[in-house]
Amino acid sequence: MEIYDHIVVGAGSSGCVVASRLSEDPQVRVLLIEAGGAMDAFWVNTPAGMAKLFGSERFNWRFKTQPVPTLGGRQVQWDRGKGLGGSSSINGMIYMRGQPEDYDQWARLGNAGWGWDEVLPYFKRSENNARGANAFHGGDGPLSVTDPVEIHPAAEDFIASCVNAGIPRSRDLNSPPHPAVGVRQYTIKGGRRHTTYKAFIEPVRHRSNLTILTGAHVLRVLFDGDEATGVEVLQGGQRRQIAAAREVILSAGALASPQLLMLSGIGGAARLQRHGIAVRRELPGVGSNLQDPWYASLAWRCTPGSSVNHRLSGLRKYLEGARYVFTHGGYLALGAAPVTAYARSEPGARVDLQLSFNPMSFSATPSGEVAADGYPGMSASVVLLTPESRGHMELASGDPLAAPLFHPNYFSDESDVRRHVAGLRQLRQIIHTPPLGQRVVEEIKPGPACASDEQLFEYLKRFGGTGWHPVGTCKMGSDGEAVVDARLRVRGLQRLRVIDASIMPVIPTGNTNAPCIMIGEKGVDMILEDALAPRAIAA
Repeated sequence: MEIYDHIVVGAGSSGCVVASRLSEDPQVRVLLIEAGGAMDAFWVNTPAGMAKLFGSERFNWRFKTQPVPTLGGRQVQWDRGKGLGGSSSINGMIYMRGQPEDYDQWARLGNAGWGWDEVLPYFKRSENNARGANAFHGGDGPLSVTDPVEIHPAAEDFIASCVNAGIPRSRDLNSPPHPAVGVRQYTIKGGRRHTTYKAFIEPVRHRSNLTILTGAHVLRVLFDGDEATGVEVLQGGQRRQIAAAREVILSAGALASPQLLMLSGIGGAARLQRHGIAVRRELPGVGSNLQDPWYASLAWRCTPGSSVNHRLSGLRKYLEGARYVFTHGGYLALGAAPVTAYARSEPGARVDLQLSFNPMSFSATPSGEVAADGYPGMSASVVLLTPESRGHMELASGDPLAAPLFHPNYFSDESDVRRHVAGLRQLRQIIHTPPLGQRVVEEIKPGPACASDEQLFEYLKRFGGTGWHPVGTCKMGSDGEAVVDARLRVRGLQRLRVIDASIMPVIPTGNTNAPCIMIGEKGVDMILEDALAPRAIAA
């Protein structure tokens, strides 16, 4: 039997960090297992290529939710990265941590050590920020964090309009206070996407104590009593068992880590027994507490100098492509919308809206591809960052290769409806506030006829979509729904941890890639501090 000290399942935003840091000790043998393969392709590396990856079977798991009753039975595609780097290889590359209050709330929920002051050093440790090191940022970490290569004048006007609407300008959206508006930063290096694989694993692949296994599906965690002893994998049609002398770490993400726990007999007893799975540890919270923000985009026809659509359509798009190939610059070197505002949906409430602006607009072509509109257009979006609605996921069957069933339960809490509609109204107001308002010709999506709360909610349901940040399905805490404790150990079991987005008790008010990297950094320190002695394993 193959034997390693630590087995890390999932080479995504947290797993790459965990495997890299653990393997810094040459005496520790680390195995990193990934179901997908390499993700070194042009549209993966090109920041603006993310739209090309939505339909990719090679790089995207392309999960589908179950029909959502609150959306009139719609099914929503959930995009998840399929390969080395995980979702950091297909995301918008936005480096946003959320607010200090998010992490202080985690600590108040019974998770000692997870307050803002305690997690900030882990954000800084991973970061190589182009602006340099300071009280809030690191300057010598492996992950490149950079500013947009271009800021269009219309994007600057969006910032000015937000200021005129009462949202203060910030020079650093990753430091307090909020609300604020400013320029985003991205995980981009030299005009190319900088995934967690490229940052944390690729530079250390030569380590003799680090093994990377791709194209390998972990079928279940193996146990001896309450102690995790390894994993069973399927690779190339062959099953085999691999032993862990110290710990098994699940970093497969908020959709796959709870699935693996369930397949291993850990979860709600009734749900497991329904699929013929023997219960090893009853933890009813496995798969519960599912949170995902909802997103909706609006679009306007604007004056010609206010949009870059002309650079991304017709023959000019080939010139823009050539510019990127030879210089790694231009609009193909940009991540998702370069400017954003964090705002309150209601006076006195905490910041709960992310309002983002792009000096371009897109529509689906008859073939289903997304392309820049043929007229000068700009777009903006609203994300409700703090959904109160909670969903769950469950096994479809006992087959480890079958995708789980996802029930996101969007808009099941009335406050989500009220606050998101308020966000749409606030965004419209900002867009029509000078100086940006002077660039607007007419609203295209949803159009001025969509005016009442009921009409705006209908637009949200029909044309909105996932915010791409599902979290919370292996909640950290001490209550009856908690799956892991504050040291990320699966409750009631030994030598088994979960280190990824699934452990978040409440979703941060930002994007989730940076927090996942932080969780990986902090999780490794916990593993090292606990320093479990190796199990004796017969070779």
